[in-house]
Amino acid sequence: MRLYGDLAPWFHLLTAPADYEHEAERYRETIVGALPDATTLLELGSGGGNNASHLKRSFTCTLSDLSPQMLTLSRELNPECEHVLGDMRLLRLGRTFDVVFVHDAVAYLTTEDDLRACLGTAYAHTRPGGVALFVPDCTRETFEPGTEHGGHDGEDGRALRYLEWTSDPDPGDTAYEVEYVVVMREAGRDTRIVHDHHVLGVFPEHTWLHLLEDAGFEPTAVPAQPDDDDAPQPMFLARRPAGR
Repeated sequence: MRLYGDLAPWFHLLTAPADYEHEAERYRETIVGALPDATTLLELGSGGGNNASHLKRSFTCTLSDLSPQMLTLSRELNPECEHVLGDMRLLRLGRTFDVVFVHDAVAYLTTEDDLRACLGTAYAHTRPGGVALFVPDCTRETFEPGTEHGGHDGEDGRALRYLEWTSDPDPGDTAYEVEYVVVMREAGRDTRIVHDHHVLGVFPEHTWLHLLEDAGFEPTAVPAQPDDDDAPQPMFLARRPAGR
């Protein structure tokens, strides 16, 4: 997936940190509502650090991602945060946090075994009495095919525009596909157009709740709020019992 590899330096023109302010506040409110004294947060699959650029105002953040290029980008945006290279299915830091946060990077887990491994990682890093918050792009119940487009102009003369096309060739499995067409311009160079193909996972709400319980959490599905946008991402809040 080139967006997280050789194209990573362009990522903040695809999706800008400022665009995450409203949703990051929703995550912060959900976390603080469940755990008012939370101060430390581990994000699994932190990407370019967009959510962390807002959450770091309220929490001491440790950011983990599988892509070295994305961690480099995040370090530039969030130099005060700790960054750790690691796979959300396998990471073991040997310490726990008040909060473990997993945003849409969890969508790249396409099997129940992979999702179960990620939830185990989250449990291992959540302190007893702490909480984990999972925000997948969609569940099987909320998935909708479609197209989106966007992009940003950079202050350095670079500009990017993209088309995102989401489809589900086999609704009976646990995966769907996203095609990206990305157009990039920069001064003194020819315009570039690249295609990037992504395969993502989608699971029913009951699978999420069942696997979270199996991992040792006490989970709940967070209902959408009246002031949410038209298609808010589902959220699962999971508490690690104090005695475990």
